[in-house]
Amino acid sequence: MLEPLKIDDYLQPRPKPSGIDVVSKLQHFAIITYAVHPRRFEGLLPARFKLDTISVNGEEKGLISVVPFMDMDFRLAICPFPRFTMGQTNYRIYILDTATGERCVWFLGTTLDSWTVVVPRHWWQLPWHAGKVRFDCEYVPQTGRYRQYLMHTEAEWGPAHVELTQYGDEAFHLAGFPDTETALIYLTHPLTGFYYRRDGKLGTYRVWHEPLAVRPAQLTSAHFGLLERMQLVSAAEQLAPHSVLLQPVNEFTIYLPPRVLSP
Repeated sequence: MLEPLKIDDYLQPRPKPSGIDVVSKLQHFAIITYAVHPRRFEGLLPARFKLDTISVNGEEKGLISVVPFMDMDFRLAICPFPRFTMGQTNYRIYILDTATGERCVWFLGTTLDSWTVVVPRHWWQLPWHAGKVRFDCEYVPQTGRYRQYLMHTEAEWGPAHVELTQYGDEAFHLAGFPDTETALIYLTHPLTGFYYRRDGKLGTYRVWHEPLAVRPAQLTSAHFGLLERMQLVSAAEQLAPHSVLLQPVNEFTIYLPPRVLSP
C-alpha cells in the first residue's frame, strides 16, 4: 500500500509566466481513471520511467486516465488577447521519473478541437491530434453537482464518448489509496508530463495549478476508441472505471515551449 501523502509536501509557488507561457480556465474538467494489469503498459515507456502502481484488492494495478475539458479564455499569460475556446481530451498514464523521483504522467496524446492544433503538432512535434469535441453539460450551482455531463469526440485518432452524472455524499474513498488526500495528490497533482514526440524524441513540459477541488461522479456510459485500439482498456472494462472525478472549472498555467530531452 502507498504511504499516505500530504498536499503541503507537494505545493509549489507558481513560477512567474513569461514569453509564450499560457493560462487557461478548464471547464467541465473530468478525470476518468482505469486500473489495469501493469502488463498492458509494456513497451510504452522509456527505461527512465516506471509505472506508479497501486494495489487494488491485493492485485498490482497501473492507472490510466482520460481527461476531457473545455479550454476557456486560453491565452498568453502576459497578454489578455487573443483568447481561444476549444474542447480537449488528454490520455495519460501515471508514472515515476526514476531520475528525479517525481510523480509524473506519460501522455499518450491529446485531441484538440481547434485549428491551433497545428502549432503543437507541427511546430513542437507534440502527439496532438485534431477532433470535433462536443460538450452537453448541466451543472447545478445550488448543489455543486452535474445533473448531466456528456462529451462526444469525432476523431480518427481518439474517438470518444462519455456520459457522467453526480449524486451522493461529499466524502469518498478511492480503492488502492490509504486516504482521499493521497488519492487526489496522485490523480490530480502531477505537474510534469513526458511523451514521445511525433519525431520519436522524448519531450516534456510542465504545468502549475492550485490543488484541484474535484468531487466524485458516476459513469453512465463510455467508449474511448484509443484505449480499446491499444488494448489498454477493453470496451467492457471502460464501463467500470476505478474512479471518476469532476470539477466545474479550474485554472492551469502551461509553461512553453516544451523541451526536448533526447537527440
